[in-house]
Amino acid sequence: MTSSISRRGFLKVSGLALAGMSIGPVFPRPEEYDLGRIGRITINQVDLYSKPRDDSEIIGKRYRDQLVHIYYDVESPEGPAYNPLWYRVWGGYLHSAYLQIVTFDHNAPLPSIPEAGQLCEVSVPYTVAYQYDAWQGWHPWEGSRLYYQTTHWITAIEEGPDGKAWYQLTSEIDANLKYFVPTAHLRPIPAEEIAPLSPDVPDHLKRIEVSLGRQTFTAFEDGEPVYSARISSGIPSRGASPNDLPTATPRGEHRIFSKMPNKHMGSVTGNPDAVDGFSLPGVPWTSFFRNPGGYAFHGTYWHNNFGVPMSHGCINMRNEDARWLFRWCTPVFDPHIQDHSDWERRGYGTLVVIT
Repeated sequence: MTSSISRRGFLKVSGLALAGMSIGPVFPRPEEYDLGRIGRITINQVDLYSKPRDDSEIIGKRYRDQLVHIYYDVESPEGPAYNPLWYRVWGGYLHSAYLQIVTFDHNAPLPSIPEAGQLCEVSVPYTVAYQYDAWQGWHPWEGSRLYYQTTHWITAIEEGPDGKAWYQLTSEIDANLKYFVPTAHLRPIPAEEIAPLSPDVPDHLKRIEVSLGRQTFTAFEDGEPVYSARISSGIPSRGASPNDLPTATPRGEHRIFSKMPNKHMGSVTGNPDAVDGFSLPGVPWTSFFRNPGGYAFHGTYWHNNFGVPMSHGCINMRNEDARWLFRWCTPVFDPHIQDHSDWERRGYGTLVVIT
C-alpha cells in the first residue's frame, strides 16, 4: 500500500493566512549558484580574518545559517595543524571548522510513498519544517530547520501551506511527531546507494579501530586496512560536579549493535533550548557501539573540524565516511524495508576497538 497526494480538509488555509506567511528559506538567486562553492555557517557566529591565520586581524563576523561564496581553499602553514584548511570568501578568510559545504538541488515529487516509508536527505542548505494544528494553523515546527544532508523518513505526500506538494516526515523515535517540508528540498535515497559493502567478507574478519590520540578510524578486512578517515571523538569530562555527564568516548572493545540511517539526537521536541542542551534532528548514518550511553559513529552537519575531539562521546564523522561505515559494518541494514520497525537493525555486529 502507498500514500499518494491528497487534499485533506484540515490542510486547507485561506489566501489571507498564506499572504502573511513566509514559506521556506531565502537563498541566493539561481543565477548566483554557479559563482563557486557555497558554505553555510553552522554556529552562532564565526570570525572573518584579514589573513588565513587566527592571529591576524578580525575584520568582521558571519552568523548562523548565513551562506557565503567560497572563492578558493587555502592550506595555511600557520595551522592549526590538525585542520589547516581556510576558505577565501568575500572580504577575508574563514576557517573551515564551522562551515558546511552545501548545494542547491531541487527535486520533483514522488508519485507515491511506500507504506513502510522512503528514506531521503535534505538537498538544499536547509529547509524550514512546518506543522499544522487546529489552534495555530500552519506554523514552523520547534526544530524548524532541517539541514543539508540530514536524513529523514517520508511517510506521506500532502498539499502544503503554499498549495504545492509537501512531504510528511515522521520521527523515528516518536511516531506522533510529524512535520512537513516542500518536496523540492528532499532527495529520495535509492536502495542501491546504501546497499551493503563487502557482504561476502565474514564478519569475524571485519574490525574497526579508533585511535583517540590520532583522531582516526580504520576499517580492516582480514587484517588489511580498507578505509581510513579522520574523526572527532568525545571531549573528556572535566568532572566539575557529580551531575556532569561523561562525554569522553569509551575505550576498549565494543560491538556494533544497532544501525539507523537517521537518528534524532538530543531533545525529542526539536527545541534547541531544551533541558538536554541540544537538538539534532536527522543525524545521518548512525552505527551504535555501546549501550547504555548511546555512543555511535555518525555523520556530522554542525561542524567540519575533524581531527580534534568535538562531541558528547559519539564519534563524529564526515557524512560520506559515516555512510561508508554504515554500509560496510554489521549488522546488515537491508534497504528494502517492509515496515517502520525496519528503520533500525539490531544484532551482534562488527568488532570496534578504541584505544
